[in-house]
Amino acid sequence: MANRTAGTAQSVHGTNPQYLIETTFRQRIYDSLYWKDQCFGLTVTGVMEKAAGLGSVGGCYGASRKPTEFLCLTLKLLQLQPDRQMVEVLIDQEEFKYLRALALLYFRLTEAPADIYQKLEPLYRDFRKLRARTDSGEFEIVHMDEFIDTLLREKQA
Repeated sequence: MANRTAGTAQSVHGTNPQYLIETTFRQRIYDSLYWKDQCFGLTVTGVMEKAAGLGSVGGCYGASRKPTEFLCLTLKLLQLQPDRQMVEVLIDQEEFKYLRALALLYFRLTEAPADIYQKLEPLYRDFRKLRARTDSGEFEIVHMDEFIDTLLREKQA
């Protein structure tokens, strides 16, 4: 199941859940060492453990556009497709901020717009700092409410 969606997964927005991440990014993730070494054979519980230990959010960075661990775990969640109730529990927990950020991105990618706004808007009260890896590979500080605002406003978060 290295690069395949779980057999029990439902289509999301009329397509395979993995296809919510663009093909070029998806291929870079499949080719990354982190994906091959750390994400192979992970279950939802394993993804949660890895996400709890993350140190930053972000997409692809550097000249070679290397995917971050955060993006790799996002794709793994799309493959595994945890049920909505579990994702909401991850969003509602407050102990692990990067786990919450991962669950928020997954929720943003997979749910209907009305549900997204209803679930994410109350979280504007979360002002914790997150490290975000920029396109150049450097880190910057963003607050959780800014991250949520990006998820709500940007077409491609």
